[in-house]
Amino acid sequence: MKRYLLLFSLCLASSSSLFYSQNTTPRKLQKEKASAATMKAGAFIDVNAASYAPSAFDPLQLVKDVLISSGTNSCVTPNVSNVQVSPNLPATSANRSWGYFHRGTTAFPFKDGIVLATGYVNKAGNNYIGTTLGDALQSGTDPDLVAATNPSTNINDAVILEFDFVPTSSQVKFNYLFASEEYTGFFPCSFSDAFALLLKPTSGGPYVNMAIVPTPGTGPVSVTNIHPQNSDSGTNMGCGAPNVAFFSGYNSANIETNFNGRTVPLTATATVTPGQSYHFKMVLGDASDTSYDSAVFLEGGSFNIGVELLDPSGGTLPEEINVCDNVPQVITASVSDPIMTYQWFFNGVAIPGATTPTITATQPGNYEIQVSFPGNPCPGKANIKINGGTTPSAVDASLLLCTTPDVTWFDLSTAMPSISTTPGAVFHFYVNQADAIAQNNNYIQDVLHYNGTDGQILYVVVSNGGFCSKTVKLTLSKEATPVASVVASKIKICPGDTVDFTATGGVTYEWANFPGSGNTQSATIFNTTTFTVYAIGAKGCKSLQPAKITVEVVPELTSPLADVEMCQGDRVTLDAGAGPNYTYLWSTGAITQTINVDQWGVYTVKIKNGFCERTFTAHVLGAASPYVSNVDYSNNTLTITAEVPMINNIPQTAEYSIDGGISWQQSNVFAGLQNNTTYQIQVRSVGTHCVGALEFFTLHISNIITPNQDGINDVLDLTAFGKFNNFTGSIYDRYGTEMFRFSKENPIWNGTVGGKKLPTATYWYKFNFLYPKSKINMSQSGWIMLKNRE
Repeated sequence: MKRYLLLFSLCLASSSSLFYSQNTTPRKLQKEKASAATMKAGAFIDVNAASYAPSAFDPLQLVKDVLISSGTNSCVTPNVSNVQVSPNLPATSANRSWGYFHRGTTAFPFKDGIVLATGYVNKAGNNYIGTTLGDALQSGTDPDLVAATNPSTNINDAVILEFDFVPTSSQVKFNYLFASEEYTGFFPCSFSDAFALLLKPTSGGPYVNMAIVPTPGTGPVSVTNIHPQNSDSGTNMGCGAPNVAFFSGYNSANIETNFNGRTVPLTATATVTPGQSYHFKMVLGDASDTSYDSAVFLEGGSFNIGVELLDPSGGTLPEEINVCDNVPQVITASVSDPIMTYQWFFNGVAIPGATTPTITATQPGNYEIQVSFPGNPCPGKANIKINGGTTPSAVDASLLLCTTPDVTWFDLSTAMPSISTTPGAVFHFYVNQADAIAQNNNYIQDVLHYNGTDGQILYVVVSNGGFCSKTVKLTLSKEATPVASVVASKIKICPGDTVDFTATGGVTYEWANFPGSGNTQSATIFNTTTFTVYAIGAKGCKSLQPAKITVEVVPELTSPLADVEMCQGDRVTLDAGAGPNYTYLWSTGAITQTINVDQWGVYTVKIKNGFCERTFTAHVLGAASPYVSNVDYSNNTLTITAEVPMINNIPQTAEYSIDGGISWQQSNVFAGLQNNTTYQIQVRSVGTHCVGALEFFTLHISNIITPNQDGINDVLDLTAFGKFNNFTGSIYDRYGTEMFRFSKENPIWNGTVGGKKLPTATYWYKFNFLYPKSKINMSQSGWIMLKNRE
């Protein structure tokens, strides 16, 4: 289906004020004055300079190889045809009005391209210095220019470049700028040479002027439509400043041509039908006279009749884009028509199923689309290279500076690990957020010595060294480094004493010997120990050095004081022991090393050495007295066996007495004792009052009685036992039959039973008594021979 051009509309209703109401009176010929800028080689652009090969190109070569992008593509040749210029002078003519320009060493906005002028084009740049412009080409007018611009005066010196082309895209565009000598004095208010960029289908139809001011409804590009408030001499021209944003400036060293002023670079755009042939005509001419020339500069490579690639907003994508982290990129061909066919390629290989105008690129590489329309063997192509990269991980962080008299600046490099752990990440620290967003060179150069302020926020661009980056915030904080100190309640103690510590200089503290962060601690100490603490400031600054204090544990207070034993009436010495600087206080009030005590009980002594004190205790206990464990009496000799307990774990030597302690001997044998006599036996530990006592009766019983009344052994007389308590006794025959019972009232047996004599035989006796003092029960048994004479 054939489509018509969608062209820029012209507001012809305002043409009387926008187009060229010039005075038809001939103007005085313009003369250029030489200046230091114009006389200096390289101050202006080069036009048709022999040093550039395109300066010798014919019009077809200029259009194909300079003006049209991808002009070296063999498929472009059949798409461009009928290239013509007028006046039709050869490339060898110095007086031609068309040609090639190059910016040389200037800052001209276009590197190179095609230039048309209403005079001799070589006078536009460095080839012309100090003579006059205003060349009469004698080419007359042009009806298409007149029809497109509707000038109010006649047109002279018309110059034309035109050609046919077949686009492979739905849009055609190129970049250009307009320059003119009409930017002189008050001429911008009323004089403007005619200029148009005309486009129409070759099959027929009206031209549409593409040289339109970008502001909608403003009209064509011209001197009267784009100029400042003041003239080139600085005088207010009185006709306002229409579209001044598109005016680049009056002639100076920055304008780089011999024209008095020019516009900024502009873009001409038109919508076309791919595959349909179009005719393009660039034409300009002098208004009224030939005294003041104008020119149009077309940027090389900007005339695009092929396919372009667009971003989602419709903007044209460059040849390369940088994409981080494989973020999907939606790319759309500028051509979208149901009659077209599409194929996307990735790194030269067709992507299966990618046959629509749009693709979503998910990985780096080279993407190409080929757009074909029926009957054209050469598809329209567009390429884009996606350079991939990975954004380093980065998070907001803070950096604390602990100042000292010698260190008052931040070392920003120390914050890098907390911002990003990505190996090889590159950091740029910015003071201003706008600079960080722009990622310009206004970042902090010396990151090791930055004089920041407390609470300041820096903007950190963390990149992979290329185009992938992330911006985070670094908050600076600053406080003076604290100085730690510590004191102890005691610095010399005895083992096991408790010491309190108090630290100062910080808000919190880091103890080497304790958990917790408070300023006070307590410890029970048994060995000499050094205690260490750092002071921590409110913002976390730590003292450079810790505070230290050593608590010395002096030798333990010792005492040989121990529990002792003694018998009542004895005296013992309690010794607290000696030591360096020892002082004593006994529970008795004594302050000597030793005390003598004669009472059982508990005794304490408090010992001090100037640093510590200890209390020692001794129990004075009753010692165990010796006791008689056996007494043997025979033949008037008494042998005593006694148990003598140790006193204070010391074996004791015993001594003995049988007269109640009047006289003592070390031997336990006493001879010459009287029979049937009570003796007071005592055993004591030598040198003590520890005495064991026993009453002993030297019992002697004759083992034979002969009751014959001869006065010798007539009876068994136990009268002496009457003074003992619990005295009992009996005589038994050999069969155990009691024959006689003794008592205090009847202590004598005469060998009879019931008044009758017993036969001669051996009888057994047994008796008991209790010593009145010791309360010891004594038992005696044995045999006795009874001889009775009939």
